[in-house]
Amino acid sequence: MITARHLSGRTVLMSGGSRGIGFEIALSAAHSGANIAFIAKTDVPDPRLPGTIHTAAAAIEATGGRALPIVGDIRDAKVVADAVEACVSTFGGVDIVLNNASAINLQGLGEIDAKRFALIADVNIKGTFNLLTSALPYLLQSERAQVLTLAPPINLAPRWLESHAPYTLTKYSMTMLTLGVAAQHADVIAANCLWPETLIATAAVQNVVAGDEGMRAARTPKVMADAAMLLLDEEGLSGTCQIDADVLRRHGVTDLAPYAAIEGATQSDLELDLFVDAWTR
Repeated sequence: MITARHLSGRTVLMSGGSRGIGFEIALSAAHSGANIAFIAKTDVPDPRLPGTIHTAAAAIEATGGRALPIVGDIRDAKVVADAVEACVSTFGGVDIVLNNASAINLQGLGEIDAKRFALIADVNIKGTFNLLTSALPYLLQSERAQVLTLAPPINLAPRWLESHAPYTLTKYSMTMLTLGVAAQHADVIAANCLWPETLIATAAVQNVVAGDEGMRAARTPKVMADAAMLLLDEEGLSGTCQIDADVLRRHGVTDLAPYAAIEGATQSDLELDLFVDAWTR
């Protein structure tokens, strides 16, 4: 587990985090000394998905970290505003906003119905907007404010519009909101996006994107957690969209084989993630 040198005593406010990539990032941040407040809907166990907000909080505290689990829906602006206030009341402020929660649907135009599109748009766009808007006054008071959003570089290759333009729109909107913070508050807030080079072995990949075969062609969520820690430690970087493998290699981690979900898998066994056209190196 890679730790971030500059996270000790700082407060991370995250959307989601009960499982998958967000959970691994939360664990790494807590191991680095950060306080973790996170908003998620997973109050009770779901037989189809591992983990709840409570099991995640227990795991964070088991590392010696401090956790504030907040049950709520990021689509509701008042719920998010109340969660931000709870975070500030508990930890004294907000230093890092991590936009992790996301909904996925890979149907194209004419296939996805209005209700399903509203769901992914509300979670991805409105949820990101709500969290950034409510946390912004406190970020502006932080001595080292950061925003990290799990969203892709904006890739306008026709394949990403042909296949699932509605989902693509919502993910690129998360990117644009983050880059907007970087531009609007360039003197105070460092805001960047992080995206995986390959499929990541999460429930979403297994259930929605690629099934069991995709899980065998994936890296573990730890690759994103390690990249996130290194990215949050970087000085003077803002307004960028980073790929996890690039971040790791930039910091001297050149052997990515240990991150493969299947032991012994090589690059030829792995599959590039959505919005990534080619291997970074």
